[in-house]
Amino acid sequence: MIGLFNSSSNSKASTRPILPSIDESLYPLRWPAEDKADGGVVFESPQALLTAILAGEQLLNQQDFWQILHANKVYQEWVNFTVFGRYVQRSFAAFYRQSEDNFNSGMPELLRHELMRHAQYLPESQTLFFGGKLPLEARQDKLFNTTLNPCTALACANKPSHSPTKHQAIINQVFVNQVTVKSPRVTAFAVRHSKRTSERLRSEVMVLDFADLRLVNEQEIVASNSALSHIEDRLIVLRNYELR
Repeated sequence: MIGLFNSSSNSKASTRPILPSIDESLYPLRWPAEDKADGGVVFESPQALLTAILAGEQLLNQQDFWQILHANKVYQEWVNFTVFGRYVQRSFAAFYRQSEDNFNSGMPELLRHELMRHAQYLPESQTLFFGGKLPLEARQDKLFNTTLNPCTALACANKPSHSPTKHQAIINQVFVNQVTVKSPRVTAFAVRHSKRTSERLRSEVMVLDFADLRLVNEQEIVASNSALSHIEDRLIVLRNYELR
């Protein structure tokens, strides 16, 4: 049965379309200043926006960025294509709430096959984000959850997934990750969240298949802005990955 699913998936992959680039449609992004006389700030890339948010240079929350995404025609195309909504998000949330010892240990092949049938290829150079450490099984299972909203990644990074070890408590680190698609064969779909709940702010994209996920560099950022009081004086580790 699994062999039959794989054969069907390969046939589907040959005709699977490539999603249009959200980054190309969204950036350069002008964010208005509180003083209307000021022209605001222009961010040339999602990388520049994330760095400004982490450093406390730009005050932005999940709702702010969701409104920008929601008004974007390309994002609407991503979301309207998918047939998977809140029930899929809830099902997969159960996998991600588990510890790394048993993360996604028994995902049924039938469910994965059905997800793959409705997935598309991500555009090259598209940027995704996620908060916290990369689950150990993500590379093996070829599956992990990301977001298009950098504020969502920061919020998730600040939620401890387990009790910190003594070493982690001393360092007090927060991990935020930036993923750049570097291949035309990365399969994923945007989760269609209900607009009537706070889940809509998550702007999630589920990556379902890829060849390689590689850490290319990382940098440390100290958050000191009062607007980031929930992570003030904590060391933010910004990790950059390439997804192929």
